[in-house]
Amino acid sequence: IGCRGSQQQRQAFFTHLHRSPLSGGWWFANKAFMHAIILFAHGSRDPQWHKPIQSVAERITQRSPATLVRCAYLELTEPDLPHVANELVAQGATSLSVVPMFLGVGRHAREDLPELIRTLKVNHPSVDIQCQPAVGEQAQLLDLLADIALR
Repeated sequence: IGCRGSQQQRQAFFTHLHRSPLSGGWWFANKAFMHAIILFAHGSRDPQWHKPIQSVAERITQRSPATLVRCAYLELTEPDLPHVANELVAQGATSLSVVPMFLGVGRHAREDLPELIRTLKVNHPSVDIQCQPAVGEQAQLLDLLADIALR
């Protein structure tokens, strides 16, 4: 957490910033702040297909125990994105980051997901809802895939 300003301003800021021992979320001036990540994937009827997405969620939890992370799916699998977002908001999430776990940016990422995000924002106007670019557009992942292929 960064804060610009004089040392006195920074001390005043951190005096009012507290971490909840139960949820791990942050709250400031009696307003809770809890960030959550939703890993959003296509879905499949095959239960083995879900393992890599769930493994990413587990790694996020290991690296950032205070961050809520859930998996959501577009079709063929539950839970879906609206259900997961509703659940996280009910648990106190004030910030949601949706991470599309798509290598290719097809119709689902270009059309279906933006519509789902718009609906979430309408249904939860007090929650900061952001959608990251699809993982297949992330330079770090593309570099890692190239490194793996070159082994």
